[in-house]
Parts: sequence; C-alpha cells; structure tokens
Amino acid sequence: MAHTGFFNAFDDIWMLAGVRTPMVDYCGALGHISPTDLGIKVAREVLARAGVPGAHIGSVIAGNMAPGDFDQFFLPRHIGLYAGVPVDVPALMAQRICGTGFELFRQAGEQIQGGACEAALVVGTESMTRNPIAAFDHRTGFKLGAPVGFKDYMWEALKDPAAGINMIQTAENLAKKYGIQREEVDEFASSSFARAVAAQQSGFHAGEIVPIVTEKFELEGYKPRGIRLQGKTTEVALDTHARLSPADVLARLKPVYEGGVQTGGNSAALVDAAAAAVVSSGAYARAQGKTPLARVVASAVVGVPPEIMGIGPAPAIQLLLARTGLSLAQIGRFEINEAQGAQTLAVGRELGLDLSRLNVNGGAIALGHPLAATGVRLTITLAREMKRAGVRWGIASACIGGGQGIALLLENPEAA
Repeated sequence: MAHTGFFNAFDDIWMLAGVRTPMVDYCGALGHISPTDLGIKVAREVLARAGVPGAHIGSVIAGNMAPGDFDQFFLPRHIGLYAGVPVDVPALMAQRICGTGFELFRQAGEQIQGGACEAALVVGTESMTRNPIAAFDHRTGFKLGAPVGFKDYMWEALKDPAAGINMIQTAENLAKKYGIQREEVDEFASSSFARAVAAQQSGFHAGEIVPIVTEKFELEGYKPRGIRLQGKTTEVALDTHARLSPADVLARLKPVYEGGVQTGGNSAALVDAAAAAVVSSGAYARAQGKTPLARVVASAVVGVPPEIMGIGPAPAIQLLLARTGLSLAQIGRFEINEAQGAQTLAVGRELGLDLSRLNVNGGAIALGHPLAATGVRLTITLAREMKRAGVRWGIASACIGGGQGIALLLENPEAA
C-alpha cells in the first residue's frame, strides 16, 4: 500500500502518566454513569499520579463518540473544570471514531510543539450502555400513519451507508481477501482472553486502573457532580469481560452471518470505560523533575476503502515506519485494537507481523472497545508494557469505521 496520509513527528513530547477505569461490560456496574463523570474521575486521578497541578495544564482535549446524556456538548469543558484545570484554559472535543483516543495524543503533540501550551490533559470516555434510542426526523411532528423513526443509535452507527455494509461485514471481507478461516479467528480470540486473564491475575492491569467508588466532584461556585454506584456495590476495580475462553468453546458460537468467521465471542466486547493521560513538553518534564512514562515520537493517519476499513492499521504503521526510518523488526511491542478477530489477523498478515509481540496483555476481544477511550487505553498499556519488557520502540494502532487507520509510535526512555 502507498505510504500516504497525515504524518506528525514530535521532537520532545512526553506522556507523563496514564490511567483508566475498569472496562465494564455493557449494561453493567458503570452503565448508569455519565461519560462526563467517568472522564472527570480519570482526569483527577491522572493529574494526581503525574504529580501535575491542574494549574499547569494549558489545554484539555477530550473524546467521546455517542452522547451519554443531554450535556454531552459540555463534556470536555466540564472534565477540565471539575478536574481542577483553571477556568481560562480552553477545552476541545476531538472525534475520529475508533481512533479518537490516538487523535487526542496527536493533537496534544501538535499543540505543545506549536507552543500553545506546555502540558495537556487528554481524556477519552465512552458509555456504550448509554448510547441513546434516537430519532432525527420528528422535529416537525408525527404525521398520521408515518413510521416512527426511533432507532438504536449504537446499532445504526455500526453500518457505513456509503459502502452499504456494517463493521462486521468489513471484517468478513478481509477474511475472504486474506483467506482467514473461522478456526484461526477463534484461536486468536482464545489467546486474547487467556492473555487478558493472565495480565489481570498478575496484577499488570491493576497498575493502570483507578477503582470507581461513589464520590462527589465539587467545583467552587458551581453545582457538584459525581458518581453514585447502585445497589450494594461499593467499588468497581476489575475489568469484567476477560474470562478463559477455549477455542473449542468459541467454535460453538453461531456466526453473525451464515458461513462467516465473526461471532460475538471473537469480536470486540461492548464495555463502558474512560482513560486519561498527561502529555507535556520535555522542557516542562525536566523543569518539574518528572520521570515520563514514554516519549510520543510520531503519529500517522491514513485512509483506506470503507468496505475493508479494518485493514487501516497496516498502512498507518507502514507510514510511521517509512517516515521514521524504523523497521518492523525494531518494534518490540504492538497494541492493535481488536475490533474483530479477522480484522486484526488481516492486519498481521499484511504487515508480516510476529503475533507474539501483539497485544501481549489481551486485546479488545477480551477487554472491550469503548470507542473514544480505546486509543488512550492502548497507548497507556503499550507504554507500561514497554517498560516491563525493556523494549525501546512500540506502536499502538486502530482501524476506523468509514475507512481510516491511525497509529502512534512510542519510545521507552529507559531503553533508549
């Protein structure tokens, strides 16, 4: 594929810290909580973990796809304000569908490198549960005998009307194109589950999770916000979807489409979650005596045919490597969003990727894909895994509905 698209190289941009909520199954313990409040929670926590006062943040960049309540328009602003960022610091909502979390880092890097600020707060937050049942055609009233147009926002959003197919069908197209069989997809999904369970049991995932509890978010002069857990639940601290799933068990699941390879067990789980990071200039990090988590080296965004949108990470990664001069063999770890099993395997085949370096702590099939939060989560997980494994270079990437791919290159300063 041609190495065309957006490319940004960042000279001295760093991720100081990152944190996320647990990733909790759709209609589960986080399902009634506003994505704004999940975002405030991780924003407050990441500033505390980074040891960065809110007063030092010069930009707030947040991502959220589907509205989880009627005040979604204010989401980035409220996250910043209730996290303690000064009232005169502006906030921005960014949206690149499944690549939104990576787009937050890309825009933070551009802003910091361009001199707009020294430190930025990036937050991706998503409530899949609170996707609305919506109608767009009743402002002028209900006409006699006309169909009532209320539809499931999330289900309808899975379909690309240009290509006339949904996201699962794009993965089926890739399975046919790359000769990927159902057994391979189930084996890959089983591995994702096993790796996620192992990472959970070892405590690796706990290192990036902030438990969710009932609490109030105060902001002087304004109405308080907060999180209230329901029933007898006092704390939510674990990812809920990961469970050992042998391939022979997954093989019993009915495919979404007759004769296809994709099932509910080998596609990304629906979850609610938020994730946040602090990104800064090197000058700020050094002046404040910070030990960064990773250097944000470069980003790439590309377009691909909508009907095979899932291949997007491959050309995005190829563009990163071509422009930075690195080889695939030099990249010690990859985090590629597992939108669908066949889609991720197709990316691996296109790149010639060693799957032992991919999603070593489990991927979205096991953990979930909370749209705007996913890219932030993947970047945090990658940076932490690079430190643990002692590798210098890592790439996180995702496909994007409509036909795009995005990738982010990180460097581990301890291995440089």
